[in-house]
Amino acid sequence: MSVRFHNCKLLTMTDGIKIEDGELWVEGSRITHVGAVKEQRDEKQWDRELDCKGNLLMPGFKDAHTHSPMTFLRSYADDLPLLSWLNDQVFPMEAKLTKEDVYCFSKLAILEYLTSGITSNFDMYYFTEQNVQASVDTGFRTVLTSGLNDFQSSIEEVEAEYLTYNNYHERISYKLGFHAEYTTSRALLEKLSDLAHKYQAPVYTHNSESLSEVQQCIARNGMTPTVYLNKLGLFEFGGGGFHCVHMSEEDLEIFREKGLYVVTNPGSNVKLASGIAPLEKMLELGIELGIGTDGPASNNCLDMFREMFLATGLQKLKYQDASALKAESVLYMAVSGGAKAMGLTECDTLAEGKLADLILIDLNQPNMQPVNNIARNIVYSGSKSNVKLTMVNGRILYEDGRFDIGADPGDLYKEANDRVSKIKG
Repeated sequence: MSVRFHNCKLLTMTDGIKIEDGELWVEGSRITHVGAVKEQRDEKQWDRELDCKGNLLMPGFKDAHTHSPMTFLRSYADDLPLLSWLNDQVFPMEAKLTKEDVYCFSKLAILEYLTSGITSNFDMYYFTEQNVQASVDTGFRTVLTSGLNDFQSSIEEVEAEYLTYNNYHERISYKLGFHAEYTTSRALLEKLSDLAHKYQAPVYTHNSESLSEVQQCIARNGMTPTVYLNKLGLFEFGGGGFHCVHMSEEDLEIFREKGLYVVTNPGSNVKLASGIAPLEKMLELGIELGIGTDGPASNNCLDMFREMFLATGLQKLKYQDASALKAESVLYMAVSGGAKAMGLTECDTLAEGKLADLILIDLNQPNMQPVNNIARNIVYSGSKSNVKLTMVNGRILYEDGRFDIGADPGDLYKEANDRVSKIKG
């Protein structure tokens, strides 16, 4: 399909947060022109010419930490501390899930991603085949990472998935990973380290999310999770950590030295009272940052606008400095920073030859006026209501409240509720 977006403002992210007027062409899955209005000497025929009416075209948000199938636990196990929430509520319910459940609940999450301008997610869950198929069938882009732990999966399964899903579909890729230090034995971590060395591959995990998690790791191993995992050789080829709230100076130095990514999840960390990650300090050290929503059981919504506001707002509180973590930095984290963390280097900016993963932001709404600074409006006053269109891989999957994902949303909502009722018994 070929689409010409014209009469638009462009935020390409190729040279900082700069906005210019122009147009953008998409042919197939790729961007073929972005910038000034280009004369069509050959009278080119388009499948669609879309007048953006002065609205903003920009790269899609990258949700760099998710557990999509956990939509089934939205508003089920709230107002509990992290470890009680996990062990007493989440894990017992997850044990009842079927493959068919995971497929349904993953599709439900994808609908929500699209309404928030999210064009790809970094998902950790099990029943990988059904999770992948949900993205393939809806047209979405997903990067997977293993949730390997002592109770689910094995090194052999992880290796098989790594080889399968990195050669499965153009919109699917796979990174090595494990759930967390506190759910994964040293013997299993050593095997994963061997696998990372075999493929010279990065490794991702939940890291230092709560203070009790860090304290228990020190009690078991005599060191923090970051130091412990690094000593096991898990970060020799990069990777990163999700959350990274309670980080020591040594932890931060390891992240800086190894070029590891931090994916912050402010909404989840607030709701579970886990704490506030030192993002401003991480930026000063040159640590690359992305933003994730975490799963809908702990957040409870998959909304990048809320995450962006919380990311900057909480840093201002933490450091008692209203200038901490500026809006421009947060917007970069939500787009290009997340793309780098996920290995999506062809989706990080709007440029010729890049994949057409983009969104159209409606500026003609009260919360975007007056237009003193568009980027700051997006971070400080923007909302999902400003997302007019979400395109993934050159295909428009969401536009003005309507979905094109090969399924009827109403039918999907009914199926999801029926499945939840059955699981709850």
